[in-house]
Amino acid sequence: MPDVIEVPDEPARSAAAGEELRTGTVDLLGAIAYGALTAYERLAQDGAGAPTLADKVTLATMAGRQVDHLERVRDRLGELGADLMEAMTPFHRAFDDFHAHTRPKDWLEGLMWVYVGSGFADDFYAEVATHVDPATRALVEEVLSDTRHDDFVVEHVRAGIEADPRVAGRLALWGRRLVGEALSQAQRVAVDRAGLTTLLMGAEGVDVVAVSRTFSRLVENHAARLRRLGLQP
Repeated sequence: MPDVIEVPDEPARSAAAGEELRTGTVDLLGAIAYGALTAYERLAQDGAGAPTLADKVTLATMAGRQVDHLERVRDRLGELGADLMEAMTPFHRAFDDFHAHTRPKDWLEGLMWVYVGSGFADDFYAEVATHVDPATRALVEEVLSDTRHDDFVVEHVRAGIEADPRVAGRLALWGRRLVGEALSQAQRVAVDRAGLTTLLMGAEGVDVVAVSRTFSRLVENHAARLRRLGLQP
C-alpha cells in the first residue's frame, strides 16, 4: 500500500506559522540590536577623529542614542521571552564582515558610513518589520525614525566637497561600495535566517516579485541619500 501522507490540521498549521513569526521577529530584533552595538562602536571611533570639539560632542550623542536603541530592543526581546545575547549571536559574522570591508579612511567617509551604510540597513529592517506584530513594528519604526542627525552629516559632507571638489568622485565611489556591501550582507542574512526569510517573503508564502521590489526600493532610497549629499545627479 502507498504511504499515507498526513496533512497537518489547521491548529497545527497555525501553531507552526505562529512559531515562524516569533522566530523571525526575534531575528529581526537581534539584527537591529547588534547593528546598534556596532554602530555605537563605529561612532565612538569616528568621534575620536572628529575635527572640532562640537563634532566630537555630536558623534558622542549619536553613539549614546544607539545604546538607547539597544536597550529598548532588549526590553522587547524580554517581553517575547528571548535573550538579547542569543538573539544577536547569529548576526556577528555578517555585521563584522561589513565593518571589516567598509573601514572609513577619513572623517568624511566615516560620516557617509553613518548616513549611507546605516541608512541602508535601517531601510532593510523597516521592510521586514511590515510583517511583525503591531507592538514590535511600532518599536522598530520609532527606533529607525531617529534621524535627527541626518542634517549634520549632509551639511558636513557637502561642506567637505565644496572645500575640495576633488573628493566628490572618491566619496561617490565610497557610497557605491557601502551599498554594495550592505546589499550583499542583507541578502546573506535573509537567506541564512529562515525566520527573516519568512518575514521578508510575507505570511502568504514566497513572492519573488515582492522581494525584488523590496530590494529595488532599498537601492532607490540609497540613490536618494547620495543625491542629498550632492553625489548623484
